[in-house]
Amino acid sequence: MIPPAHVTLDRREGPFGEVVLRQRGEHFEIIANGCFLMDTSDGRSERLLIDVALTALPAGRTAPSVLIGGLGVGFSLVRAAEEGRWGRIVVVEREQAIVDWHREGPLDRISAAALADPRTGILHTDLVAHLRTSTERYDALCLDIDNGPDWTVTESNDGLYSPAGLAHCHERLTPGGVLAVWSAQPSPAFEQALRNAGFSGVRTEEVAVARGVPDVVHLALRAG
Repeated sequence: MIPPAHVTLDRREGPFGEVVLRQRGEHFEIIANGCFLMDTSDGRSERLLIDVALTALPAGRTAPSVLIGGLGVGFSLVRAAEEGRWGRIVVVEREQAIVDWHREGPLDRISAAALADPRTGILHTDLVAHLRTSTERYDALCLDIDNGPDWTVTESNDGLYSPAGLAHCHERLTPGGVLAVWSAQPSPAFEQALRNAGFSGVRTEEVAVARGVPDVVHLALRAG
């Protein structure tokens, strides 16, 4: 059987380059600056990003807040909204096109209920800048804006994984808070960078894929 062809649904030029929404059969794909970011064919690792963060929080923490870095195809947001234990759910997304595809485009079939959840808020801003300038603190940071710390979409994202960027992540967490970072491949160097930044309990959760190296979630804790 011949696989269905890709159909471009929208193409936008933004301050960080080009973003494209494509459809192939029943699935959608997001491409940024020619780099494949994610699609709707699986979503296990995006859901794991939320699940492991909640599980790692100290027992008894009531209505913890979570910041989700990157709206993407919406799987992480939907997972957070499905879990009644989360309190405030903040999504930071710098690409207006992606927000539009969810609010008034084809991705609303995935995220409409989650966006309508009264706990959910969307911040249209750059994640790296938000972490640097905000005074808000969160119980969990669940970040998925690149293909991983070793494979960034734009040069400006490198700052997130630098010592200064990880220090900002540490500062934005409440005591006992959790940092979870999605990656398309394991990164021992990033694990060490987390330890160097003062995080404890650093570990990596893997999700096996059909071919190649597994998707992973890097997990780290701020001391309570």
